[in-house]
Amino acid sequence: MEEQVVLVDIADNPVGLMPKMEAHEKGVLHRAFSVFILNDKGELMLQQRALHKYHSPGLWTNTCCSHQRDGETNLAAGKRRLYEEMGFVTELQEVTSFIYKAPFDNGLTEHELDHVMIGHYNEVPDINPDEVASWKWMPLEHVRADIKKNPDSYTVWFIIIFEKFFEQIKLQ
Repeated sequence: MEEQVVLVDIADNPVGLMPKMEAHEKGVLHRAFSVFILNDKGELMLQQRALHKYHSPGLWTNTCCSHQRDGETNLAAGKRRLYEEMGFVTELQEVTSFIYKAPFDNGLTEHELDHVMIGHYNEVPDINPDEVASWKWMPLEHVRADIKKNPDSYTVWFIIIFEKFFEQIKLQ
């Protein structure tokens, strides 16, 4: 059965469920999350999306991201997906949320109410090659500079979050 996403209004109230691909084909607002993992040096763990992903393949992005399941809390979803993609569990804190809409060249549209979570970890992840092509630690200032220099190497949502919430992430 295809994964369902939770459709929401702009106040994040659930208004229904829809298959994930259909929601992206129609550009319907739905709940999502983005996890940022920092180490004790203040570096961000970036992941490179697997090359076979249906959108943004091979692009660098935050540590992990996905969609909440029906009835799943934001934090539980973040921990679940962090383990599924990066192979580890750590405590997460939700720090903000925002709505964005981004059309892709393949006809799909991300229209998400994205919950941003931050956690800490200092070890090497055990990445799932079905989800993640590669990973690296990168100082926040270097990420910021590289986004300006090479914006086409990063996912749309990651650039939005990084520009909009950089100071908030840095304080974590």
